[in-house]
Amino acid sequence: MFSANFVIALLHNTKNLTMKPKRIILIRHGESEANVDRYLFGLVPDYTIELTERGRAQAIEAGKALRELIGEETAYFYVSPFWRARSTFEGVAKALERHKFDYREEPRLREQEWGYLRSPEEFDRICKERRDYGIFYYRIPGGEAGTDVYDRINDLLGSLYRDFEETSYPDNCVMITHGLTIRLFLMRFFHLTVEQFEQMISPVNCALVVLELHDDTYRLATRMEYSDEPLRYSRPIRLE
Repeated sequence: MFSANFVIALLHNTKNLTMKPKRIILIRHGESEANVDRYLFGLVPDYTIELTERGRAQAIEAGKALRELIGEETAYFYVSPFWRARSTFEGVAKALERHKFDYREEPRLREQEWGYLRSPEEFDRICKERRDYGIFYYRIPGGEAGTDVYDRINDLLGSLYRDFEETSYPDNCVMITHGLTIRLFLMRFFHLTVEQFEQMISPVNCALVVLELHDDTYRLATRMEYSDEPLRYSRPIRLE
């Protein structure tokens, strides 16, 4: 289990070190309408779910926190195309000078696909099955498994590394995304086990999860929370 002091090398060499961003910052979207009423997933497409008024206020506060963190440095944003993430980005951007950042939408940062519209009873059944089976491996009927999101993140990292090689790449890389996606990004980036992922708790709405570059190593500067509840299935590798 890693903590705020957990350190892992992003690359094994120091070539083009100055071309890497100083920070990689992951921001979960603000409180959404489905965070208040989870059965909304059964009424409208997931990607159309918007922020609540509280969520919009959280996005503005997240922008202020980001500005305090990066000061006058530049930033490049990668934004999930889900509407709640777009709205979060709009709120965050209010705190920044427009010439200090650029952005693009990044579909690989979207939330795990939940498939079709469902009744509350069917939604509850799937949620229970998913918890019992394991979030990483359980495939939502008509949707994705956590493994699919992991694969998306793996592919995204290849694109990010190429972006980071650009001499003009900004000082900070910022991703506006979703709770599960953040956990799977950390799992892939730091080579965590399935068990470590399963026990990691998603950051709260509009929390900043910060990875800082020290020499040739990224350090997780944000302390992640973990569940104390034992996993139903756990079989780590044991070497004698």
